Amino acid sequence: MDRTERVELATICLVYQDTKILMQNRTKSDWKGYALPGGHIEPGESVVESVIREVKEETGLKIENPVLCGIKQFPIKNGRYMIFLFKTNEFSGTLVSSEEGEMSWVERNDIPKLDTVADFAELLQVMEDDSLSEFYYRVQDGDWNLELH
Repeated sequence: MDRTERVELATICLVYQDTKILMQNRTKSDWKGYALPGGHIEPGESVVESVIREVKEETGLKIENPVLCGIKQFPIKNGRYMIFLFKTNEFSGTLVSSEEGEMSWVERNDIPKLDTVADFAELLQVMEDDSLSEFYYRVQDGDWNLELH
């Protein structure tokens, strides 16, 4: 039995400083609202190289020592989409925005007031709760059911 499936790979990073989190107000219509910086892993690129590159491209910051803190995955046509979740408070450089959206430091307590992307609260829960490591959508009878493990 062939267990090979099509997989798209991506990374995102929770960059934090004291009580603030770096967030991007995304302008793209396919995933609009406040989110964390990140993007696709390029062929031949390591997962860690990808998260460092993506954060630099979208924020202007060079992150260091990103720590893997979970995985988000959901089904796509003929496969799955996997996002490696990282966090770090080690960075240097000057914050800039990109064509992906405007970057800003947001107080952790102010996040519920923002128009975030879908399922952001649950994603943040997985990234900040050391007892969780997986954010998984299981589709059953056409319904998407979120599971946190």
